[in-house]
Amino acid sequence: MRVLLISTYDMGRQPFGLASPAAWLREAGVDVACVDLTREKLGDGQIAWAEIVAFFLPMHTATRLAIPVIDRVRATNARARLIAYGLYAPLNEELIREHGVDHVLGGEFEQALLDAALNGGVTPTSPIPRLQFRVPSREALPPLSGYATLQIAGERRTVGYTEASRGCKHRCRHCPIVPVYNGRFRVIPPEVVLADIRSQVAAGARHITFGDPDFFNGIRHAERIVAMFHGEFPDLTYDVTIKVEHLLQHAEVLPVLVETGCVFVTTAVESLDDAVLAKLEKGHTRADFERVVELCRNVGLSLAPTFVPFTPWTTVASYLELLHAIDRLELVEHVAPIQFAIRLLIPQGSRMLELEEVRAVTGEFAPHSLTYPWVHPDPAVDALQSELTKLIGVKLSLSRAELFAKVWDLAHGRTNAPVPRRQPVLVARSAIPYLNEPWYC
Repeated sequence: MRVLLISTYDMGRQPFGLASPAAWLREAGVDVACVDLTREKLGDGQIAWAEIVAFFLPMHTATRLAIPVIDRVRATNARARLIAYGLYAPLNEELIREHGVDHVLGGEFEQALLDAALNGGVTPTSPIPRLQFRVPSREALPPLSGYATLQIAGERRTVGYTEASRGCKHRCRHCPIVPVYNGRFRVIPPEVVLADIRSQVAAGARHITFGDPDFFNGIRHAERIVAMFHGEFPDLTYDVTIKVEHLLQHAEVLPVLVETGCVFVTTAVESLDDAVLAKLEKGHTRADFERVVELCRNVGLSLAPTFVPFTPWTTVASYLELLHAIDRLELVEHVAPIQFAIRLLIPQGSRMLELEEVRAVTGEFAPHSLTYPWVHPDPAVDALQSELTKLIGVKLSLSRAELFAKVWDLAHGRTNAPVPRRQPVLVARSAIPYLNEPWYC
């Protein structure tokens, strides 16, 4: 059996979603090829070679990019069976089946993908089965040096990526993980995680991104992982993603993160409006976030907040308040510019559609965008978001501070009383570690 695994986009990192199933397939004697379309081209010969072509769809952007590739594969090799797997596959099942996909697999996909290769079909299981994870197989992927890097203290470090857990215990209303995992959470054995890291270090990695939706979902598991990581690789750094409420709940562990090499924590703040946070069921308040900023700063842990500033409840005034808060909290250099223009996505299965006020502004599902489009009740808010998207999209060469100033001026230009910024804190950009891949959706 010949299987071709394809990734269309994975936020500038070597795709774990190809490496993991490749290990399962190779162990079973399946001939596997991998193509990461962000780094290499897909040839007609590769398509013709495959008996199964499987597309990894972990996010919205990857899914949109995959649709024309699926069409090309179907037209080039009509006999191949097509599979779509990952978070966004079941969310868009009807659409991708219309494009000729035979099997659609969700979050825990490795065993089902293997079944499809060996048995010609997918054996029904529980929605989120418990798997016996294998160490990912990365030898068929482009080298780590070709992917996003960590910028820290004036140097650039090659970055590896792994996962210590999947799913999430929480059910934030806007999150695409929820329709698939629905509050379920699975841990990956530490020995598997460390073996994956070990292979990437051998390939040149000097920093590891843990891609868990929330690294502190299983706090004891997380503590064990970072202790083992630092014990074996004391000179390596890493980053993680953790909810605001978990950063507060486990504040005593923040110094441990610093001591074991964590250089920054991504946290999905989404909004600084408590009413919006309640609608999103984020589990934290603005005051909670500001306390987390203080806690992280006190222990020397850099914070990388992410936001969804444009929702049906956003006002021009609340957007300006977000900018003022980021300025006041000295977070300008910590926030990727794209975060100032992100608009709420409402994909298939989204819990956002549970809200009457959301349904009132939402249209029919749009296959071309893979979302339910919505129109803000105030046209001025939609116009502001559109202008910011254009501004940020064409000013990629500017520093974060320079681009924030332009965002500030554009947004305040919509009021009758533009407000000057406070005197910026003079901090070198190199003092704030970050990955040079700005997109997060």
